[in-house]
Amino acid sequence: MLGRLRKHLLSQSIRNKLLLTAIACVLLPTAITLLTYNALTQEAVQRQAVSNAQDSLQLVNGSVTGLFKSMLNIANYIQVNADMNSYFKIVNAGGELSAKPYEAFIRENNILEQLESLTVIGDKSYVTVLLTNGKSYTNYSTSDYNPVNLKHEPWFGELDKLRGFQSYWVATGPTVFSLEKLDNPYQISVARTLRLENGEIYGYIIVTVMENQVNAIFDRLNAGQEVMLVDGSGRILSHKDRTRIGQELDLRLREAGAPAGSPVVQTGEERYLVAGQTISFNDWRLVSVQPYKRAEANISSIFKRVFLFQLVSFFFFLLLLIALLRAFTKPLVKLGRVTAAVQQGNLDVRSGIRGQDEIGRLGLLFDQMLDRVKQMLAEVSETQARKRRAELRMLQAQINPHFLFNVLNSIRMKAMRGGDRDSAKMIGSLSRLLRMTITNEKDDIHLHEEMDLITCYVELMNLRQKEEVQLRLDIASEAFMLQVPRFFLQPIVENAIIHGLGQRKGTIVIRAEMRDDGAIELSVADDGEGMNEEELEMLRNSIQVQSDGTMRGREGQHKGFSGIGLPNVVERMRMVFGDGFHMDIQSEPGKGTEIRMRIPEKGEAPDV
Repeated sequence: MLGRLRKHLLSQSIRNKLLLTAIACVLLPTAITLLTYNALTQEAVQRQAVSNAQDSLQLVNGSVTGLFKSMLNIANYIQVNADMNSYFKIVNAGGELSAKPYEAFIRENNILEQLESLTVIGDKSYVTVLLTNGKSYTNYSTSDYNPVNLKHEPWFGELDKLRGFQSYWVATGPTVFSLEKLDNPYQISVARTLRLENGEIYGYIIVTVMENQVNAIFDRLNAGQEVMLVDGSGRILSHKDRTRIGQELDLRLREAGAPAGSPVVQTGEERYLVAGQTISFNDWRLVSVQPYKRAEANISSIFKRVFLFQLVSFFFFLLLLIALLRAFTKPLVKLGRVTAAVQQGNLDVRSGIRGQDEIGRLGLLFDQMLDRVKQMLAEVSETQARKRRAELRMLQAQINPHFLFNVLNSIRMKAMRGGDRDSAKMIGSLSRLLRMTITNEKDDIHLHEEMDLITCYVELMNLRQKEEVQLRLDIASEAFMLQVPRFFLQPIVENAIIHGLGQRKGTIVIRAEMRDDGAIELSVADDGEGMNEEELEMLRNSIQVQSDGTMRGREGQHKGFSGIGLPNVVERMRMVFGDGFHMDIQSEPGKGTEIRMRIPEKGEAPDV
């Protein structure tokens, strides 16, 4: 069939493809080249212009960030300097330094020298330490500006909200220093607070630089590229044109400079390329605006590249035709190899052939068929696992109503005879038994919980018969925390009471011992009638596992309170613990019956 399919594809589809390819290689290069030219021209111009603007703005951002970082470093140095802070605290509190004029002069002079040294290297910064008692320390002359006037600034009250190393950035405002007003009419500041251990403010740190230091960084950009520093509300903080400082930036330019905005904005008859970057220390941003026409300088170079591409495509069209012919036939060969691998049983191999033609669709459908086959196999396995889990839950949830009716009738008759203590005991035992049977959603419980349930069960069974059965437990302490299926011992104990002891008095002994390999040997023994060889052999055959994993003799077996016969107990335990679980039955007439089980650690169980 595959051979006929190959022949059909080669005789019809491939011939048509070869003809269309030959025509396409002659007629389509021009159209493709023109379309590519338009697409590359428009996209490349905008892409390169945006890239150049972002790169230039990145350099400016680094310099501006460095300037602001140096201001923060000055504030950090003062804020963490233990010697300076100790001095400021003493002075603010009016300490003993006032009684030692010379020592106070030396220390004050030392503080001023440190403040002066902070701005020796780099751009000029004006540093002010203003204590709450009015005392101030600066690296400039107080005749140039009185630091106490800072308390009258409208932003000064916002400093009380600062905590720790938080900073308050003061937007561009008129220069307050007399010597700077003429050449530098605007300034930018950052402020910090000095706090005592209890959080009380005892001083303020204000670091100020001139706005022209930021403006000077903008001069490094290309001519025609307008850069400005704006705050979170869009007010211009720094610009080459000082008359623009304090004005609101056009909303369209502001939105275009945002990360989610379009980089090209139409304003009137002019289009502008806008780029923006955020300052890491606050909500201020750098915005770059330049006419879009300046970015069109790259068109000529792109045109040359497209023309060269056109020339090369026409020159090598013959080689392209040969390569296409080989490419069309190559998928068929590959598909044949994949088919052979699948025939040998490898369902993980895929052709990977895709396309809009018959070969591509054939490869796609073939791969989808293999995926569906693997999916169906997985679904079958999952369905079988869910089916077995559902069966286990169903078996655990079943309750024999006749047993409940008999027990409830026994409670009623006992209560009628006037024994309140016995009635309470019966009701309590039945309640615990039903609570674990009906309301507990867990599949597994601890062995000690199973022992409690078996104890309650035997107490209830003793109420149904004239003679009591004694239950003895000999459980190793290490085995109490073993996780076991709920009510896996109940059918065994019920068989011992009804069949082994014949509902007469007797003793049932449950033992559990730990083995060196981590497994538990658990046995249930009664001193009842026992079984002969024929009965014992029939019971052993009923719990043997068949080749398909099911139990022999499942139908027709006696079912007790939980509706689970002895074969079902074996099946449940094998579903939980795997093939590591074993059950053996020993019995002799007149000497009772003993059922022995080996329960492995759950780690030994396979993935069932």
